[in-house]
Amino acid sequence: MEPQEILEHEGGGALRTIKDLSAGAAGGIAQVLLGQPFDIVKVRLQTTTQYSSALDCASKILKNEGPLAFYKGTLTPLIGIGACVSVQFGAFHEARRRLEELNKKKYADSALGYGQYYLAGGFAGITNSFLSGPIEHVRIRLQTQPHGAGRLYNGPLDCIRKLTNQGGFLKGLYRGQAVTYLREVQAYGVWFLTFEYLMNQDAKRNNVKREDISSLKVATYGGLAGEALWLSSYPMDVVKSKMQSDGFGAQQQFKSMTDCFKKTYAAEGLAGFWKGIGPTLLRAMPVSAGTFAVVELTMRALG
Repeated sequence: MEPQEILEHEGGGALRTIKDLSAGAAGGIAQVLLGQPFDIVKVRLQTTTQYSSALDCASKILKNEGPLAFYKGTLTPLIGIGACVSVQFGAFHEARRRLEELNKKKYADSALGYGQYYLAGGFAGITNSFLSGPIEHVRIRLQTQPHGAGRLYNGPLDCIRKLTNQGGFLKGLYRGQAVTYLREVQAYGVWFLTFEYLMNQDAKRNNVKREDISSLKVATYGGLAGEALWLSSYPMDVVKSKMQSDGFGAQQQFKSMTDCFKKTYAAEGLAGFWKGIGPTLLRAMPVSAGTFAVVELTMRALG
């Protein structure tokens, strides 16, 4: 390859990465805007007993605080989740391209098998976990802290400082990271695999190009991928949440990921690993549908 061709190749790769990250960021913004109303209801139910159900909570927020109340505290997740989704899609497409290059050299056909889609998604999950682990830990601490005089943290930065002071950088801020790795690999491996499978089958069945698949179908397949993500990884998410809301020192209940699995099963049985799955699946459909629809449309627009 001539020097000029190398520069063009590298420049093209950098441009593709920028497009992937930009599309992912757009999808992350959509994810927050669609999911935030569900999140505030979940947080209110987790931290107070004044509501009898999710519907009662949503109704009272709307009546007493107005529609904009559903978007209280949006800035922090908008930045954090926007960055996470950007990394997810950027890492997935980079891994996909590398696997396509390997396939082309070995089989003269760059098409990925579905196992390879899972691997690319798993790589995206691992890459994302370095951001999502501490971001979700801080979010969980803020969501589960007591109200009023018993309040522990004055905001995200104060929470980060106190977690680091209490347990150090790895055992404090990055608590629960081992199970986060497992959850992210499984969750995003299945997420991307499911979406790509549904898109490919649609293109094959209707003999159309991927970019010709309607936005409604893209959103539907994205929503179904979101359901598959949570059904395949929810028990690990439960363990992660338990560990990231656990106390420090004498108040710590779980010594490790394995200890948390064992104690959850001993106390609650298999049902303990599926608590809260209903609202999670209800939220997953519109959030994941919106994420994939926005990412796909953004990528088409960017070319």
